[in-house]
Amino acid sequence: MNILVINSGSSSLKFQLFDSQSEEVLAKGVCERIGIDGIFNYKTNTGINMRESIPMENHTQAVHTLLNTLIDSERGIIKEFREIDVIGHRLVHGGEKFTGSVVITDDVIQAMTECNDLAPLHNPANLVGVDACRKLMPDTLMVGVFDTAFNQTMEPKAFLYGLPYRYYEKYKIRRYGFHGISHKYVSQRAAEFMKQDPRRVKTIVCHLGNGASISAVKYGKVIDNSMGFTPLEGLVMGTRCGDVDPGALEFLAKKENLDFQQIMQILNQESGVLGISKNYSSDFRELKDAEIKYNEKAALAREIFAYKVAKYVGSYAAAMNGVDNIVFTAGVGENDSDIRQEICDYLGFLGITIDEVKNREQKEAVKISDGTSKVNVLVIKTNEELEIAREAAAIAEPLLKSQS
Repeated sequence: MNILVINSGSSSLKFQLFDSQSEEVLAKGVCERIGIDGIFNYKTNTGINMRESIPMENHTQAVHTLLNTLIDSERGIIKEFREIDVIGHRLVHGGEKFTGSVVITDDVIQAMTECNDLAPLHNPANLVGVDACRKLMPDTLMVGVFDTAFNQTMEPKAFLYGLPYRYYEKYKIRRYGFHGISHKYVSQRAAEFMKQDPRRVKTIVCHLGNGASISAVKYGKVIDNSMGFTPLEGLVMGTRCGDVDPGALEFLAKKENLDFQQIMQILNQESGVLGISKNYSSDFRELKDAEIKYNEKAALAREIFAYKVAKYVGSYAAAMNGVDNIVFTAGVGENDSDIRQEICDYLGFLGITIDEVKNREQKEAVKISDGTSKVNVLVIKTNEELEIAREAAAIAEPLLKSQS
């Protein structure tokens, strides 16, 4: 069974075509700068690798471009569209309505639309990608895989805020947590790598990238996630502020004569390590280079980031009454050995010791704690697209069999 995975953003559309049996990636790529000028990147398992400027006015044209390329006589990997059995879509926010992956129907789209206010940067873009695929392949089964679904096992003690309960009842204001697709894949891959039963281990996953979140996964289920009602809460991130006293926002609004839309712009786009480094960069690699050159604010931004991560890890170890695995993943977590070391230096009270040589290794999965460490510390490359393909296959296989 061939599964096309779609991850649609506001001006981009990432895709991968999987063979669900072997889990091999047959083709992958990204349509960039949709609605601007259009850049198409495409790579296959047969050795084709291309990057072209192709005008794409909208997401429908982007989907059209990738589908036509997949069946192209010279560059394609399949002969016709119907060889794509299922399309799996990454959907960010499903609210409380979706605790798992679902077949995409008109009702599902309506329910997602009702959640647009909860993820205004993500949900509308996701739905544009769904709409584009439905127009071009109306008879193909489509499955939605939600970023919030894996976090729906959180209990009220973890997801409720200290606000009047009526606002939860009326508007469902609560912690939802994000990056659930990555947290699920990585926590299960960690157990597999360590030859553990995921239902018997306590794992903290540190998904550290430009957007960053931490989850506490106890016996295979999420009990807490650092992101909240929106992806703004939690850690200091690339441009997002993370946790901040709401009283400071009122103070800032009065002093700077700002309305709430302007405040949200600052919190989402001008804060985080970018803001702390006095607009030097939101890229942790550039901050690292600047730190080496004695840029104090760049160094401070990285120091604050590591400190905040360590605080969350410590609190989640307490929430689970222990931890077996701590796993680093995503762009910063996978590639920045100095940040990993700095975070782990705070965690000596857990009996953690790091092997400096292992910490420098670049592999799909590696244990970086040494033989004396009381907690396994791992680095695992996340694979959200593979997790989406697996979720889509699990739903599609019985449905397609019943139709045959």
